[in-house]
Amino acid sequence: MPIRILAFVFFCAASPIFAQSAPTPGRSIVYSAHDPAAIKDYRADPAIVRAMVNRLVLAVTGQPDLARAWGSLVSPNDKIGIKISAAGGEIFTTHCEVVNAIVDGLVAAGHSRNSIVVWDRSLGGIKEAGYRPGAEGYQLKSIAPHDGYDAKAIFTAPVLGTLIWGDFDFRGDRGRIPLLSDKEETSDESHFARIVSSEVTRIINVPVMSDSATNGVVGCLFNVTIPNIDNWRRFTQGSGYGRAVIAELYNHPLIGKKVVLNIMDGLIAEYAGGPQSQPNYAVHHATLLASKDPVAIDAIALKQIEDWREKMRLPPIAPYATHVLFAGQLGIGHADLDRVEIRNVDR
Repeated sequence: MPIRILAFVFFCAASPIFAQSAPTPGRSIVYSAHDPAAIKDYRADPAIVRAMVNRLVLAVTGQPDLARAWGSLVSPNDKIGIKISAAGGEIFTTHCEVVNAIVDGLVAAGHSRNSIVVWDRSLGGIKEAGYRPGAEGYQLKSIAPHDGYDAKAIFTAPVLGTLIWGDFDFRGDRGRIPLLSDKEETSDESHFARIVSSEVTRIINVPVMSDSATNGVVGCLFNVTIPNIDNWRRFTQGSGYGRAVIAELYNHPLIGKKVVLNIMDGLIAEYAGGPQSQPNYAVHHATLLASKDPVAIDAIALKQIEDWREKMRLPPIAPYATHVLFAGQLGIGHADLDRVEIRNVDR
């Protein structure tokens, strides 16, 4: 039986992203680690970054040591996946130093290094970013066109998308519609990647801190949803209605229930032109954010990006980040910064 969800979103374009949102009770805590020495000339210091990651994990979990900290997030039988962002090439891919620190922590908790999957839709540019496929011991995976998607894991939303080569249901390469035909295939269905549907049971979500011209912020919510489905372009362009569906995607059991921790890589942050690498709009922010609340992290990142944009007299992007506000309204987390506490874990 296909896994389906019908996303029906009520969207108000006039609503400010930092307005009161509900219904998640209480407050969310986002832990922040900042060290100016962590990044210099676009190069991360592995020892400093490792210490930052370790402080964050200890703070989030409240455990006295790393083995117990990671052990409180994942069980020995879990299949662990680390979702990175690899769209930024050499200088704006999730830093391998952050990933290596996470992997070492998981190993300390009893997980075998070669069982851990680190992935994104595409891994172009990861070698330039310092990743060493095969040398670090964990699995580096991309999502194969067509075959990397699960025929039975389907997300349905009332927004039509034009299918292209690589989407599961695209048939132009198999004769139903000639490859060079001017006819378009459209669908209201997306398929989840097999990695999230069947290969991992727990996800550590490690996005970069970046703006998006179409979605406002490419943060925790975006990073673990859009890159893990096909027929995704319909949610990154056009009306805010389509963009808000990202919150529904995160709420799907194959995604949200598997995410045990979000660590946003803000060592280098971008406030325009992201998530691709745009050095002219990059900041050595030297900060990592961690929380179990992806919405709160995204709201903090969006506010920070807006501050940078305002200083550079760039137009605001918050009106495009509909998914953050809607995720707050769904109860995934807090989009209202008055209900978010930032706790520094600096040295």
